[in-house]
Amino acid sequence: MIKGFIFDLDGVITDTAELHFQAWKKLSDDMGWDFDREVNERLRGVSRMDSIHIIKDHNAAEIPEEQLVELATRKNDIYVNSLDQITPKDYLPGAQELLTLLRQEGFSVALGSASKNSTKVLQQLDAIKFFDIIGDGNSVSKSKPAPDIFLFGAGQLGLKPEECIVYEDAEAGIDAAKAGGFHAVGIGPEERVGHADIRFDSMAEATLFEVKSHFDELF
Repeated sequence: MIKGFIFDLDGVITDTAELHFQAWKKLSDDMGWDFDREVNERLRGVSRMDSIHIIKDHNAAEIPEEQLVELATRKNDIYVNSLDQITPKDYLPGAQELLTLLRQEGFSVALGSASKNSTKVLQQLDAIKFFDIIGDGNSVSKSKPAPDIFLFGAGQLGLKPEECIVYEDAEAGIDAAKAGGFHAVGIGPEERVGHADIRFDSMAEATLFEVKSHFDELF
C-alpha cells in the first residue's frame, strides 16, 4: 500500500525555473558564452555541477574543474539572492492543496530535490510544515537520474520504494524514480515525462483523487 509521497521542488511545488535561467544567463553573459532556453531545458532536474558542465560543453570551452566550481558557486550566489522574492503566493496551482490534503490524510511526505537551496525556498513558501523529511542536493552525492535522492527520502521515512509515489517534472527525475523502484507521477509534456506511470499537464490536474484512481489497487 502507498504510505508516502516524495516531491521534487522546482516545477512541482513552485516554479523557480525562471530564476535559475536568469542566473545561468547572467553567468554565461559574463563569460561570453552562448546560453538560451533550449540549453536551459537540458538543465531541468540536473545538479549545479552537472549543469555547468553541460553549459561548458555546449560552448566547447576549456575550463579547469576548480574554475568550474567557482563559476557554479557564482551562479548559485546570483540565484540565492533572487529567492527573497518568493512568497506563499508562488505555489504552483494545486500544489499547496495537495500537500495540505496529504497531511490531513496522514501520509508521510518527503522532498526529493537536486537543489541545495530547497530549505530556503520552502521557508519562503511557508511549506516546511508539510514535509517530514527534506532530501536535497546536500543529502546525497549522486544526482538524478541516479535514484539516490528518492531512496534517501524513502529510507528516512522508513518506507520501501514501492510504498511511495514520486512527483517529478523532469525526464531525469522520472528516470531516477523508475531506477529506484518508485511509482512515478509526471508533471509536464509527453515528450519530457511521458515515461512516468501517469502524466498530468500540471499540478492542478494531479490531485490525490486522480492519482488514487490510477493506482487504485495500491491504496
